[in-house]
Amino acid sequence: MSANHTERRRPRRTPRHIPLHLVLAALVIYFLIPFWWVVVNSSKDSAALFGGTSALWFAPNIDYVENLKQLFTYNGGLYARWLANSALYAFAGGIGATVLSVLAGYGFAKYSFVGRRAGFSILLGAVMVPATALVIPTFILFSQAGLTDTIWAVILPTLLNPFGVFLVNLFVRDAVPDELLDAARVDGAGEFRTFVKVALPLMRPVIVTVLLLSVVSSWNNYFLPLAMLVDNRLFPVTVGIGLWQSTASTYGAAGTNLWSIIILGSLVSIIPLIIAFLSLQRYWRGGLTVGSLK
Repeated sequence: MSANHTERRRPRRTPRHIPLHLVLAALVIYFLIPFWWVVVNSSKDSAALFGGTSALWFAPNIDYVENLKQLFTYNGGLYARWLANSALYAFAGGIGATVLSVLAGYGFAKYSFVGRRAGFSILLGAVMVPATALVIPTFILFSQAGLTDTIWAVILPTLLNPFGVFLVNLFVRDAVPDELLDAARVDGAGEFRTFVKVALPLMRPVIVTVLLLSVVSSWNNYFLPLAMLVDNRLFPVTVGIGLWQSTASTYGAAGTNLWSIIILGSLVSIIPLIIAFLSLQRYWRGGLTVGSLK
């Protein structure tokens, strides 16, 4: 009788969900095919890559180890340097952008000052401006300051993250009650201590979210370092792989040996991002859902 009662209470799946599931399954397959293609073809040598084997399945000889050796020894091990550069640009830019976004978003949400409404309106407008549209003016500015072809030409522009400020502002409005801040002030805490001891712990989900989005954006940045840098030893991995791809296309058949390490280099370059997403997903999902962003 208990089993029958449980069965009566269990919601029945209606056929109307089947088309939605089919659409979601098609989208999942669509987005996974490029990743699967990279995983499969990074295991092949040049002969298997251009030998007419299936592009979506492994060749008889799976050779990740040899391809990895070629990847990290080609051109004096330049790929390892590009990875290190990407890590430096991503984490320096990501941490700096997160700090500025947290401070600016908290200030817009919890303090009244002259020009707050106008400043926030300008911020909303800045969210809509594509980052690529600002690369040429930024290049001219940094060129006049003598900072092009340096690491600062890549790190400094990434410190500005209008979307991060907007996200923090929305989160703080709902997740950090004014009454809690007022109680801390009544107890004698100053503004800095109130921010650090009371507000900052409540902002942890949105801090992790902004940090993750900023790091991913900096890691995948291509056009800005391409315009700013000339020395290939300063390239991030995105621009470096683009350089190898251009070389392989230019030399035609003579450049076929490069394609296997280009594909494997693309796969290796996304592994840190996958690890970051999987390890921090509990926090960044909370940051996106709390704050009336559901």
